[in-house]
Amino acid sequence: MTKYSLETKLSAVTAYLNGVESFKDIAQKHCVDMTMLKKWVAKFKRHGLAGLQKTYTNYSVEFKMDVLKFINEMGASIAEATAVFNIPTSSTVWKWKHLFETQGIDALQQKEKERPPMKKKSENNQQVEGSEEALKAEIERLRMENAYLKKLPCLNSRKGKVTEQDKAQIIYELRHEFKVIDLVKVADIPRSTYYYWVKRMDLPDKYHEVKEMIQQIFHKHQGRYGYRRITWTLRNQGIILNHKTVRRLMNEMNLKSLVRMKKYRSYRGKVGNIAPNILKRDFGATKPNEKWVTDVTEFHIHGEKLYLSPILDLYNGEIIAYNVEKRPVYPLVSKMLDKAFQQLKDGEFPILHSDQEWHYQMKEYQHVLKEKGITQSMSRKGNCLDNAVIENFFGLLKSELLYLQEFESMEHFKLELEKYIHYYNHDRIKTKLKGMSPVQYRTHSSLAA
Repeated sequence: MTKYSLETKLSAVTAYLNGVESFKDIAQKHCVDMTMLKKWVAKFKRHGLAGLQKTYTNYSVEFKMDVLKFINEMGASIAEATAVFNIPTSSTVWKWKHLFETQGIDALQQKEKERPPMKKKSENNQQVEGSEEALKAEIERLRMENAYLKKLPCLNSRKGKVTEQDKAQIIYELRHEFKVIDLVKVADIPRSTYYYWVKRMDLPDKYHEVKEMIQQIFHKHQGRYGYRRITWTLRNQGIILNHKTVRRLMNEMNLKSLVRMKKYRSYRGKVGNIAPNILKRDFGATKPNEKWVTDVTEFHIHGEKLYLSPILDLYNGEIIAYNVEKRPVYPLVSKMLDKAFQQLKDGEFPILHSDQEWHYQMKEYQHVLKEKGITQSMSRKGNCLDNAVIENFFGLLKSELLYLQEFESMEHFKLELEKYIHYYNHDRIKTKLKGMSPVQYRTHSSLAA
């Protein structure tokens, strides 16, 4: 085999890295073997000048096993392992592999005829405890540990724990300042693990475009979407991913839904005297305007109050009508009913379910419903679970709007409330609606029919 000087190797590698010519052209110009040139370039990229210099190292059994483990677990070729671990020739690795497969780990032990490892320092040159050299070495070791530990907090706060990938990233950043062999000891990871992650750093991120889409969806919905809804949104855009993959990618990007729902608790309650509980928690509906639910909720903004009265269609969860007032007067409900009646078609006579608030016990309210052929249903006293769907909407509204944003005034809140209800109806997808928004589901169902 032709032996090449360090200058020849460096000149050929530099010409390839700095130019636009192919391996074949560079090899011909410098009169070197093209296969060797490829190996030199690979080693130089990973180890710098040290990758081109000759070494006279006696490798330990542990090191040999690390190399073989890297080949088996990563599916790497012998040439790749040679470059990653900075071994002079591929034949050396091939020999280790052959010996291990045919004779076992004992064959990797150093034979008597092999040259014993050279002593780096004679006994006379060994550092004496307390000497100036020993103190300098200890200071350098502490400086290295300090540099490593300084880079840990930011990673730790992002993921909750430091992974082997994080440790490898820190070692990679400090490799020009300290020796890798010393850094892996500080990080407490095998050297082969470090080189494995270094190799992964060079690979393109196959989820790069998906991550950008996830980030756009997350910010478009102002942090209201968790990984499940983002998974559905991606599917609606033709990107099919497992929800666990989406959750992992969101964790890597430190994206987490800002919404935290509160659970409602109540006792069983008693049926009222005004109207029976016809709904009986049967929240399913087979068509639009078959079952409606309603209730009133209150908001406090900058010392002012605002009351919201909506009607929700149980078929698709759509808010079909609503009204807001500064006081909980009867027009709060009556104006809402006027808007809701405009949504009804001929032959539609829904059940309208509510709790036992005073609005729904008024004669005017009962008369209007009866006039329109609407069946009144009421929850048992003190049991909000009988009207859980509208209660759930109020919970979403407060978690995704009231608690998530800052409002300059009550008028500002009213504008944002109107935007949110439109967003809820037209843009906010539901998993039980097959990843569609309420309006999309209603439109899709009507077209399918």
